Amino acid sequence: MASGNNFNGKIALVTGGGSGIGRAVCQILAREGAKVSVCDINLQGAQETLASLKQPGVHVALHMDVADKESVREALSATQEKLKGTPTLLVNSAGISHQTPFLEMSEEAFMKVVDVNLKGTFLVSQLVCNAMIERGEAKGGSVVNIASLAGRNGLAMNCQYAATKGGVMAFTKSCAKELAKTGMRVNCILPGAIRTPLLAVISEERIKEGMKVNALGRPGEPEEVAEMVAFLLSEKSTYMMGACVEVTGGHYA
Repeated sequence: MASGNNFNGKIALVTGGGSGIGRAVCQILAREGAKVSVCDINLQGAQETLASLKQPGVHVALHMDVADKESVREALSATQEKLKGTPTLLVNSAGISHQTPFLEMSEEAFMKVVDVNLKGTFLVSQLVCNAMIERGEAKGGSVVNIASLAGRNGLAMNCQYAATKGGVMAFTKSCAKELAKTGMRVNCILPGAIRTPLLAVISEERIKEGMKVNALGRPGEPEEVAEMVAFLLSEKSTYMMGACVEVTGGHYA
């Protein structure tokens, strides 16, 4: 069911578009009129998302390693060439996790998550926002970063993930203050437990335990987060800036 956002004529770039929340975002944006650049380090996943979109021929699937500036630059250039314009809607949904106790975590494992979740959000945002400004399309541009409730509350066995998502929250608020004068808006979403590949590595027992402090008593679906992403990208949310919106099912611990 369409939520009534009008993205006709808009170009959207979505990282992490090959699965989970990113895939659901691509599907909703395409359904509501946007041309979508589905970007993912897993090109096959991006292509599968592309095939699921309304009118797949008007969209594009691209390889992008968000932690590699040149890869980001190439994907942005390909987006502009293939979709005949610059994206003015950006969703930073690429993210990874690595469950390890803090006392046992290697520096390499810690930094790998930082590179994707935090550095990647920075690299993609900087290149896409500069492209909007250079082409005089910043006014009305909108960026939504996918953070996490873990960035606010912390997460045992995933300190690096929680730290990066807290960083994404602060990054969002900082960019919002800097970019307001350009006409661009920047907001972020704090999902709780959502049924994505990241949640799939957690045992059902641990998920059930977590649901004891969740008002709805269940994990969310990617589409439930994606609908909020679409709202924040749309002109329905023009007075929202630097906001970090929880989509958690009422998680209170």
